[in-house]
Order: sequence, then structure tokens, then C-alpha cells
Amino acid sequence: MDGALLPRPAPADDPMVPRTFRIERRAAEVDGCFTLTLKATDGRPFAFQPGQFNMLYVFGVGEVAISVSGDCRDLNTLTHTIREVGTVTRAMAKLRVGDVIGVRGPFGRPWPIAEAYGNDILFVTGTVGLAPLRPLIYEVLNRREHFGKVVICYGSRGTHDILYEKQLHQWRGRFDLQVHVTVHSAPSGYRGRVGSVANLVKIARFDPDHTTAYVCRSETMTRPAVQALHDRGITSDRIYVTLERNMKCGVGFCGHCQMGPSFMCKDGPVYRYDTIEDIFTVREL
Repeated sequence: MDGALLPRPAPADDPMVPRTFRIERRAAEVDGCFTLTLKATDGRPFAFQPGQFNMLYVFGVGEVAISVSGDCRDLNTLTHTIREVGTVTRAMAKLRVGDVIGVRGPFGRPWPIAEAYGNDILFVTGTVGLAPLRPLIYEVLNRREHFGKVVICYGSRGTHDILYEKQLHQWRGRFDLQVHVTVHSAPSGYRGRVGSVANLVKIARFDPDHTTAYVCRSETMTRPAVQALHDRGITSDRIYVTLERNMKCGVGFCGHCQMGPSFMCKDGPVYRYDTIEDIFTVREL
């Protein structure tokens, strides 16, 4: 399937009414993190673009915004990797295969892909930030002939919380993909890299004048990552970041996700960095 023919998300009948999906598979990931594989109970396909998110609804508990983490070319399977951080996600963690949840979406602006044609590609992420980036990595690899070097720089706190570790090893085995992994701390005898993701950016091989960077980290960790990219010569107009806020409605009505003049649920969560550079530096905004 050519990238230009990638299925576009169909307009929802009513963006506030969830469709029901059945849990087909549940997989434990790193500590406090799990992946749900879902199938629509009505059998209709579900199209999304890399970087978009859904509102997942646990009936009787509430709903929460979660980025899609599967392959956008598989229209019959919806994959979400979820971290237990609140009431809804803790209830979600107790669900089992065969249980049904509600899904509203997809929402939000996706990662731009065609705009990076001809460039080297650099992914910068850490811990569970790899989940929202994974659909984009799939899609870049699907369109591999359009890009130069493709580099993944991934970091985690320790050797115990490397998300999708098996898949990172598989990607590292490709001749057309650089994968660099680091941890902040490691037990004695660990043979991998120890240090920050910013250090990985320093050693990665790419052409700074012709590179597009995609960053998915916490806001606190995004700043040093962007600085490392600037230090390598990548300008803000070739850096894309994804941000998170407390999203409630997903369509810009409630205002919970507002950051300055922007509503992340419909104007984001993906932004070109130069468009938010000023407000992004305001602490506690």
C-alpha cells in the first residue's frame, strides 16, 4: 500500500458516542504497563493516522485519552499500550480477554510524514514514550524508500523498563535502521550503554541539515532532548514533539487540554516545535 493511499479516518457518527471493542489479547509490558489488542464488536474497520489518540472508556468508571500504538495499516486491529496512573487505567488493567470497552476517536493531529521525504529521520524517546511513536516508526519503515538514514534513540530508567525490548532488538537487526538504547542506571556487568538520551543524539549518525526529528518524552525531558537536537544543528522547524494534557472531551469543548491559545486534543497533540517554542518554555502553563 503506497503512503498516499493510506486509509483516512472516517468521520465518527457522533464523536461523543463510543463504539464498543472487545479485548482480544492482553499482554504485560514493563512494570505497571500493559497492551490491549482490540476488535470492533460491529466488525467495521477502524482507521487512524500515526500520532492520533482515542478516548478509551471503562464502563461505570470513566474514560481516558490513550495514543494508538499499533500499525495504522491494520484496519481490523486496534492496539493501545497503557500505563497504570489513575482510576480509569487501574480499572482497565483489571479487564480480561473477552471484556468490552468503549472507544471514541481517533482524535488529534498526526505526525507529519510526507513532509520529511528526502530527509534523514531521527526518533527520540524514552520509557513508555515509544508507544505513541511506534505507529510512526511502522509507517516510516513501510515507506522506507522515501528517507535517508533512520535512527531511533531510546532511553529508559533501568534495564527492567525497556518497552518493546524484543522489537527494539528486531529493529536493530535491520541493515537500514540505527537503534541506540541507553539506561540511566544498570547493574554491575551490564554491557549496554548507560547515560542520557541526549548523549545518544550526540553520537547518532545523520545529516543535521537534512534531518527531521520526532520527539516523544515527558515535557520535562523534552526540553533537554530538543536542546541536544539544536546542538547537533537541527532547527526547530524540523523538530516535532507530542504533548499531553488532561483531555476529557477529545473535541475541544471542555478546555481541560488547553495550553495557551491551543487545544491539544484538536490542535495537537503533535506540534512542530517552532510553533510552540515560546509557550513551551513557560513553566507550569
